[in-house]
Amino acid sequence: MIRLFSILSALFLFSACSPTAQGEVSRSDFVLGTVCSVRLIEGGSNTILQSIFNRLTQIEDRMSANKEGTQIDAINKAAGKNPVKVSEDTFYVIQKSLDFARLTGGVFDSSVGPLVKLWNIGTDNARVPSATEIEERLDLIDYEKIELDETKKTVFLQRQGMSLDLGAIAKGYAADEIVKIMASHRVKAAVVDLGGNVLVYGQKKDGSPWRIGVQDPASDRGDYLGLVSGKAMTVVTSGIYERFFSENGVRYHHILDTTTGYPADKGLVSVTIIATSSIDADALSTSVFALGLEKGMELVKSLPEIRAIFIDDKNSVYLSPGTESIFSLTNNNYQLAEVNF
Repeated sequence: MIRLFSILSALFLFSACSPTAQGEVSRSDFVLGTVCSVRLIEGGSNTILQSIFNRLTQIEDRMSANKEGTQIDAINKAAGKNPVKVSEDTFYVIQKSLDFARLTGGVFDSSVGPLVKLWNIGTDNARVPSATEIEERLDLIDYEKIELDETKKTVFLQRQGMSLDLGAIAKGYAADEIVKIMASHRVKAAVVDLGGNVLVYGQKKDGSPWRIGVQDPASDRGDYLGLVSGKAMTVVTSGIYERFFSENGVRYHHILDTTTGYPADKGLVSVTIIATSSIDADALSTSVFALGLEKGMELVKSLPEIRAIFIDDKNSVYLSPGTESIFSLTNNNYQLAEVNF
Protein backbone atom coordinates (compact mmCIF):
# COMPACT_ATOMS: atom_id res chain seq x y z
CA MET A 1 0.00 0.00 0.00
CA ILE A 2 1.35 3.38 -0.84
CA ARG A 3 2.50 5.91 1.64
CA LEU A 4 0.29 8.45 3.34
CA PHE A 5 2.24 11.04 5.23
CA SER A 6 2.41 12.26 8.81
CA ILE A 7 4.43 15.08 10.29
CA LEU A 8 5.26 12.55 12.98
CA SER A 9 6.43 9.59 10.92
CA ALA A 10 6.53 9.24 7.16
CA LEU A 11 3.01 10.72 7.00
CA PHE A 12 1.61 14.18 6.77
CA LEU A 13 -0.80 13.67 9.65
CA PHE A 14 -1.82 17.00 11.08
CA SER A 15 -2.41 17.06 14.81
CA ALA A 16 -2.54 19.70 17.51
CA CYS A 17 -0.36 17.43 19.62
CA SER A 18 3.38 17.94 19.59
CA PRO A 19 5.58 14.88 19.00
CA THR A 20 7.20 15.69 22.34
CA ALA A 21 3.97 16.15 24.26
CA GLN A 22 4.01 14.94 27.87
CA GLY A 23 3.01 11.32 28.26
CA GLU A 24 3.48 10.53 24.57
CA VAL A 25 5.38 7.41 23.53
CA SER A 26 6.25 6.16 20.06
CA ARG A 27 8.20 3.42 18.34
CA SER A 28 9.17 2.45 14.80
CA ASP A 29 10.46 -0.94 13.76
CA PHE A 30 10.81 -3.12 10.65
CA VAL A 31 8.14 -5.79 10.75
CA LEU A 32 5.54 -7.14 8.29
CA GLY A 33 8.06 -6.39 5.56
CA THR A 34 7.98 -2.64 6.11
CA VAL A 35 8.68 0.12 8.63
CA CYS A 36 5.82 0.21 11.13
CA SER A 37 5.33 3.23 13.38
CA VAL A 38 3.02 3.55 16.37
CA ARG A 39 2.53 6.79 18.27
CA LEU A 40 0.47 6.63 21.46
CA ILE A 41 -0.48 10.24 22.01
CA GLU A 42 -2.47 9.91 25.22
CA GLY A 43 -2.90 7.06 27.68
CA GLY A 44 -0.05 4.94 26.32
CA SER A 45 3.15 3.43 27.70
CA ASN A 46 6.23 1.61 26.49
CA THR A 47 4.71 -1.60 27.86
CA ILE A 48 1.71 -1.18 25.56
CA LEU A 49 4.02 -0.43 22.65
CA GLN A 50 5.89 -3.64 23.35
CA SER A 51 2.62 -5.60 23.36
CA ILE A 52 1.72 -4.06 20.01
CA PHE A 53 5.02 -4.92 18.36
CA ASN A 54 4.97 -8.40 19.84
CA ARG A 55 1.62 -8.93 18.14
CA LEU A 56 2.89 -7.55 14.83
CA THR A 57 5.83 -9.94 14.95
CA GLN A 58 3.51 -12.84 15.74
CA ILE A 59 1.32 -12.00 12.74
CA GLU A 60 4.36 -11.84 10.47
CA ASP A 61 5.69 -15.14 11.81
CA ARG A 62 2.35 -16.78 11.00
CA MET A 63 1.24 -15.08 7.79
CA SER A 64 4.31 -14.09 5.78
CA ALA A 65 4.73 -15.77 2.41
CA ASN A 66 8.36 -14.67 2.33
CA LYS A 67 9.70 -16.39 5.45
CA GLU A 68 10.50 -20.02 6.10
CA GLY A 69 8.47 -21.73 8.80
CA THR A 70 5.34 -19.57 8.74
CA GLN A 71 1.88 -21.09 8.51
CA ILE A 72 1.49 -19.68 4.99
CA ASP A 73 4.81 -21.25 4.04
CA ALA A 74 3.54 -24.60 5.36
CA ILE A 75 0.27 -24.30 3.41
CA ASN A 76 2.15 -23.48 0.21
CA LYS A 77 4.58 -26.38 0.61
CA ALA A 78 1.67 -28.77 1.20
CA ALA A 79 -0.25 -27.61 -1.90
CA GLY A 80 -1.84 -30.57 -3.66
CA LYS A 81 -0.76 -32.91 -0.88
CA ASN A 82 -2.52 -32.36 2.45
CA PRO A 83 -4.42 -29.79 4.56
CA VAL A 84 -2.48 -27.72 7.11
CA LYS A 85 -3.84 -26.75 10.53
CA VAL A 86 -3.42 -23.06 11.27
CA SER A 87 -4.11 -20.61 14.07
CA GLU A 88 -7.46 -18.88 14.48
CA ASP A 89 -6.09 -15.58 13.19
CA THR A 90 -4.47 -17.02 10.05
CA PHE A 91 -7.68 -18.92 9.30
CA TYR A 92 -9.70 -15.72 9.76
CA VAL A 93 -7.53 -13.68 7.39
CA ILE A 94 -7.65 -16.36 4.69
CA GLN A 95 -11.41 -16.60 5.19
CA LYS A 96 -11.72 -12.82 4.76
CA SER A 97 -9.57 -12.99 1.64
CA LEU A 98 -12.07 -15.45 0.17
CA ASP A 99 -14.92 -13.09 1.03
CA PHE A 100 -13.24 -10.38 -1.04
CA ALA A 101 -12.46 -12.83 -3.82
CA ARG A 102 -16.16 -13.65 -4.10
CA LEU A 103 -17.11 -9.96 -3.79
CA THR A 104 -14.81 -9.00 -6.68
CA GLY A 105 -15.27 -12.07 -8.86
CA GLY A 106 -11.66 -13.10 -8.32
CA VAL A 107 -10.05 -9.72 -8.96
CA PHE A 108 -8.84 -9.99 -5.38
CA ASP A 109 -7.35 -13.47 -5.02
CA SER A 110 -4.96 -14.55 -2.27
CA SER A 111 -3.84 -17.51 -4.41
CA VAL A 112 -1.89 -14.95 -6.49
CA GLY A 113 1.36 -16.21 -4.91
CA PRO A 114 2.78 -17.93 -8.02
CA LEU A 115 2.41 -14.70 -10.01
CA VAL A 116 3.92 -12.54 -7.25
CA LYS A 117 6.97 -14.82 -7.05
CA LEU A 118 7.31 -14.83 -10.84
CA TRP A 119 7.52 -11.04 -11.14
CA ASN A 120 9.43 -10.52 -7.84
CA ILE A 121 8.60 -6.81 -7.87
CA GLY A 122 10.14 -5.06 -4.88
CA THR A 123 13.18 -7.35 -4.88
CA ASP A 124 16.53 -7.29 -6.66
CA ASN A 125 15.29 -10.14 -8.87
CA ALA A 126 12.38 -8.29 -10.47
CA ARG A 127 11.98 -9.00 -14.18
CA VAL A 128 9.39 -9.14 -16.96
CA PRO A 129 8.41 -12.81 -17.37
CA SER A 130 7.68 -14.43 -20.69
CA ALA A 131 4.10 -14.84 -21.86
CA THR A 132 4.44 -18.59 -21.45
CA GLU A 133 5.58 -18.24 -17.83
CA ILE A 134 2.66 -15.95 -17.06
CA GLU A 135 0.13 -18.32 -18.63
CA GLU A 136 1.50 -21.21 -16.57
CA ARG A 137 1.14 -19.21 -13.34
CA LEU A 138 -2.32 -17.90 -14.20
CA ASP A 139 -3.48 -21.49 -14.43
CA LEU A 140 -2.62 -21.89 -10.73
CA ILE A 141 -4.59 -18.86 -9.52
CA ASP A 142 -8.06 -19.87 -8.43
CA TYR A 143 -9.52 -18.91 -5.06
CA GLU A 144 -12.19 -21.60 -5.48
CA LYS A 145 -9.45 -24.19 -5.05
CA ILE A 146 -8.61 -22.91 -1.55
CA GLU A 147 -10.34 -25.38 0.76
CA LEU A 148 -11.12 -24.35 4.35
CA ASP A 149 -12.33 -26.59 7.16
CA GLU A 150 -14.00 -24.39 9.76
CA THR A 151 -14.13 -27.14 12.40
CA LYS A 152 -10.55 -28.36 12.08
CA LYS A 153 -9.13 -24.92 11.15
CA THR A 154 -7.24 -26.38 8.22
CA VAL A 155 -6.34 -24.91 4.84
CA PHE A 156 -5.74 -26.95 1.72
CA LEU A 157 -4.62 -25.76 -1.71
CA GLN A 158 -6.06 -28.33 -4.09
CA ARG A 159 -3.39 -28.11 -6.79
CA GLN A 160 0.35 -28.58 -6.47
CA GLY A 161 2.15 -25.37 -7.34
CA MET A 162 -0.55 -23.12 -5.86
CA SER A 163 0.53 -20.67 -3.19
CA LEU A 164 -1.05 -18.04 -0.96
CA ASP A 165 0.12 -14.47 -0.55
CA LEU A 166 -1.70 -12.34 2.06
CA GLY A 167 0.29 -9.19 1.32
CA ALA A 168 -2.82 -7.27 0.26
CA ILE A 169 -4.77 -7.95 3.46
CA ALA A 170 -2.54 -8.95 6.39
CA LYS A 171 -1.39 -5.42 7.30
CA GLY A 172 -5.02 -4.34 7.50
CA TYR A 173 -5.71 -7.18 9.90
CA ALA A 174 -2.64 -6.18 11.94
CA ALA A 175 -3.90 -2.61 12.23
CA ASP A 176 -7.26 -3.85 13.52
CA GLU A 177 -5.42 -5.99 16.08
CA ILE A 178 -3.56 -2.91 17.29
CA VAL A 179 -6.92 -1.23 17.86
CA LYS A 180 -7.96 -4.13 20.09
CA ILE A 181 -4.79 -3.83 22.14
CA MET A 182 -5.16 -0.07 22.53
CA ALA A 183 -8.81 -0.40 23.52
CA SER A 184 -8.01 -3.05 26.13
CA HIS A 185 -5.40 -0.73 27.67
CA ARG A 186 -7.66 2.35 27.44
CA VAL A 187 -5.37 4.32 25.17
CA LYS A 188 -7.15 7.59 24.38
CA ALA A 189 -5.50 8.72 21.15
CA ALA A 190 -2.97 7.22 18.75
CA VAL A 191 -1.56 7.26 15.23
CA VAL A 192 -0.54 4.00 13.54
CA ASP A 193 1.33 3.71 10.24
CA LEU A 194 2.00 0.18 9.01
CA GLY A 195 4.00 1.01 5.93
CA GLY A 196 1.28 3.27 4.54
CA ASN A 197 -1.75 1.63 6.14
CA VAL A 198 -2.70 4.56 8.32
CA LEU A 199 -5.02 4.44 11.29
CA VAL A 200 -5.97 7.26 13.66
CA TYR A 201 -7.51 6.16 16.94
CA GLY A 202 -9.52 7.92 19.61
CA GLN A 203 -9.91 11.65 19.90
CA LYS A 204 -7.46 14.51 20.21
CA LYS A 205 -7.56 16.56 23.40
CA ASP A 206 -8.79 19.68 21.66
CA GLY A 207 -11.61 17.77 19.93
CA SER A 208 -10.49 18.80 16.45
CA PRO A 209 -10.68 16.26 13.63
CA TRP A 210 -7.77 14.13 12.53
CA ARG A 211 -6.30 15.20 9.18
CA ILE A 212 -4.40 12.80 6.92
CA GLY A 213 -2.64 13.90 3.76
CA VAL A 214 -2.95 11.68 0.68
CA GLN A 215 0.25 11.19 -1.30
CA ASP A 216 0.72 12.97 -4.60
CA PRO A 217 1.34 9.97 -6.89
CA ALA A 218 3.55 12.07 -9.16
CA SER A 219 5.91 12.95 -6.31
CA ASP A 220 8.43 10.86 -4.40
CA ARG A 221 9.18 13.64 -1.91
CA GLY A 222 6.25 13.10 0.42
CA ASP A 223 4.09 15.80 -1.15
CA TYR A 224 0.35 15.43 -0.66
CA LEU A 225 -2.50 16.39 -2.97
CA GLY A 226 -5.29 16.68 -0.44
CA LEU A 227 -6.49 16.08 3.10
CA VAL A 228 -8.88 13.57 4.61
CA SER A 229 -10.47 14.95 7.80
CA GLY A 230 -12.60 13.18 10.35
CA LYS A 231 -12.92 11.07 13.46
CA ALA A 232 -11.14 7.77 14.16
CA MET A 233 -10.63 6.01 10.84
CA THR A 234 -8.28 3.99 8.68
CA VAL A 235 -6.94 5.29 5.37
CA VAL A 236 -5.24 2.90 2.94
CA THR A 237 -3.99 3.67 -0.56
CA SER A 238 -2.86 1.43 -3.40
CA GLY A 239 -0.90 2.96 -6.25
CA ILE A 240 1.62 2.44 -8.99
CA TYR A 241 4.63 4.16 -7.46
CA GLU A 242 5.60 2.51 -4.20
CA ARG A 243 6.99 -0.77 -5.52
CA PHE A 244 7.97 -0.96 -9.16
CA PHE A 245 10.83 -1.48 -11.56
CA SER A 246 11.55 -0.24 -15.07
CA GLU A 247 12.68 -2.24 -18.08
CA ASN A 248 13.21 -0.84 -21.58
CA GLY A 249 11.60 2.41 -20.52
CA VAL A 250 8.44 0.76 -19.19
CA ARG A 251 7.47 0.95 -15.51
CA TYR A 252 5.98 -2.20 -13.97
CA HIS A 253 4.21 -1.76 -10.62
CA HIS A 254 3.36 -4.41 -8.03
CA ILE A 255 -0.46 -4.53 -8.25
CA LEU A 256 -0.99 -7.53 -10.48
CA ASP A 257 -4.11 -8.21 -12.53
CA THR A 258 -5.20 -11.79 -11.82
CA THR A 259 -6.89 -12.02 -15.24
CA THR A 260 -3.94 -10.93 -17.42
CA GLY A 261 -0.97 -11.76 -15.20
CA TYR A 262 0.50 -8.29 -15.78
CA PRO A 263 0.44 -5.16 -13.59
CA ALA A 264 -3.10 -3.76 -13.52
CA ASP A 265 -3.56 -1.12 -16.21
CA LYS A 266 -6.99 0.48 -15.99
CA GLY A 267 -5.94 4.12 -16.22
CA LEU A 268 -5.62 4.68 -12.46
CA VAL A 269 -2.50 5.74 -10.58
CA SER A 270 -3.90 5.41 -7.06
CA VAL A 271 -6.98 4.56 -5.04
CA THR A 272 -7.49 5.58 -1.42
CA ILE A 273 -10.03 3.84 0.79
CA ILE A 274 -11.39 5.42 3.99
CA ALA A 275 -13.14 3.07 6.42
CA THR A 276 -13.41 1.99 10.04
CA SER A 277 -12.15 -1.56 9.40
CA SER A 278 -8.53 -1.66 8.26
CA ILE A 279 -8.70 -5.22 6.92
CA ASP A 280 -11.56 -4.13 4.66
CA ALA A 281 -9.76 -0.97 3.56
CA ASP A 282 -6.59 -2.93 2.81
CA ALA A 283 -8.28 -5.52 0.62
CA LEU A 284 -10.54 -2.98 -1.07
CA SER A 285 -7.76 -0.57 -2.03
CA THR A 286 -6.10 -3.32 -4.09
CA SER A 287 -9.41 -4.65 -5.43
CA VAL A 288 -10.79 -1.29 -6.49
CA PHE A 289 -7.52 -0.27 -8.14
CA ALA A 290 -7.47 -3.49 -10.19
CA LEU A 291 -11.15 -3.11 -11.12
CA GLY A 292 -10.61 0.36 -12.56
CA LEU A 293 -12.61 3.55 -12.15
CA GLU A 294 -16.12 2.53 -13.27
CA LYS A 295 -16.28 -0.98 -11.82
CA GLY A 296 -14.35 0.13 -8.74
CA MET A 297 -16.74 3.00 -8.13
CA GLU A 298 -19.68 0.64 -8.57
CA LEU A 299 -18.25 -1.65 -5.90
CA VAL A 300 -17.60 1.20 -3.46
CA LYS A 301 -21.13 2.54 -3.96
CA SER A 302 -22.48 -0.86 -2.90
CA LEU A 303 -20.64 -0.62 0.44
CA PRO A 304 -22.30 2.10 2.58
CA GLU A 305 -19.47 2.43 5.12
CA ILE A 306 -16.71 2.86 2.53
CA ARG A 307 -15.40 6.09 0.98
CA ALA A 308 -12.91 6.23 -1.87
CA ILE A 309 -10.64 8.64 -3.75
CA PHE A 310 -9.65 7.66 -7.31
CA ILE A 311 -6.79 9.38 -9.16
CA ASP A 312 -6.37 8.66 -12.86
CA ASP A 313 -3.41 9.11 -15.20
CA LYS A 314 -4.78 12.45 -16.40
CA ASN A 315 -4.56 14.00 -12.89
CA SER A 316 -8.33 13.83 -12.40
CA VAL A 317 -9.65 13.05 -8.91
CA TYR A 318 -12.94 11.19 -8.53
CA LEU A 319 -14.73 10.91 -5.19
CA SER A 320 -17.26 8.27 -4.22
CA PRO A 321 -20.57 9.59 -2.80
CA GLY A 322 -20.07 11.17 0.62
CA THR A 323 -16.30 11.56 0.28
CA GLU A 324 -16.59 15.23 -0.61
CA SER A 325 -17.55 15.95 3.01
CA ILE A 326 -14.25 14.58 4.37
CA PHE A 327 -11.74 15.26 1.57
CA SER A 328 -10.34 18.57 0.35
CA LEU A 329 -8.09 18.85 -2.71
CA THR A 330 -5.12 21.16 -2.07
CA ASN A 331 -2.83 20.57 -5.06
CA ASN A 332 -3.52 22.68 -8.14
CA ASN A 333 -1.95 20.10 -10.44
CA TYR A 334 -5.05 17.97 -9.91
CA GLN A 335 -8.72 18.67 -10.59
CA LEU A 336 -11.90 17.20 -9.19
CA ALA A 337 -13.90 15.41 -11.85
CA GLU A 338 -17.60 14.71 -11.94
CA VAL A 339 -18.74 11.12 -11.52
CA ASN A 340 -21.27 10.73 -14.32
CA PHE A 341 -21.45 6.95 -14.56
